[in-house]
Amino acid sequence: MKQTTLLFTNRKSSALLAAALTIIALLADCTTEESIESLKKKAQAGDAEAQFNLGEMYASALGVPLNDIEAVKWYRKAADQEHALAQNNLGWMYHNGRGMPEDNVEAAKWYRRAAEQGLAIAQNNLGEMYYYGQGVSEDNVEAAKWYRRAAEQGHADAQFSLGVMCSKGQGVPKNNVEAVKWFRKAA
Repeated sequence: MKQTTLLFTNRKSSALLAAALTIIALLADCTTEESIESLKKKAQAGDAEAQFNLGEMYASALGVPLNDIEAVKWYRKAADQEHALAQNNLGWMYHNGRGMPEDNVEAAKWYRRAAEQGLAIAQNNLGEMYYYGQGVSEDNVEAAKWYRRAAEQGHADAQFSLGVMCSKGQGVPKNNVEAVKWFRKAA
């Protein structure tokens, strides 16, 4: 099997590819020095979307050098303005120790803020934090709750995780019919 085929059969790789393509599409106009300077001015003036986009650029080295500290700075500014994607990404930076020391308590806090706004990826991330007891107490009921919220929005990783929990009776009653339903949706 070719490696390119594997990209589309591995759920996490497909999700990463989709996220990367989305970022590239959103930032396609921000590759010249002039447009980057314009974006920086908007971000410095308090525009949350510009702050988020600048964070994305620094985190992904799109038009600017890779700089996790700058990415965190701009994500935080947007996150403080309740920008859900910035909150999720700031949580991810804390969770992975990029631009700051790893801190799962802070990661869970930022994932929760984004998850409570209905952001499916943050709901899935928060579900994982509860499932593995990272930054929060391990709690399968809470994990299932957040996975379900994300799964109902079509998040494939959450659908798979909820299927696993249903098949094992973790946080929800054991129900193989329900498990198969979520596995099929995740496929």
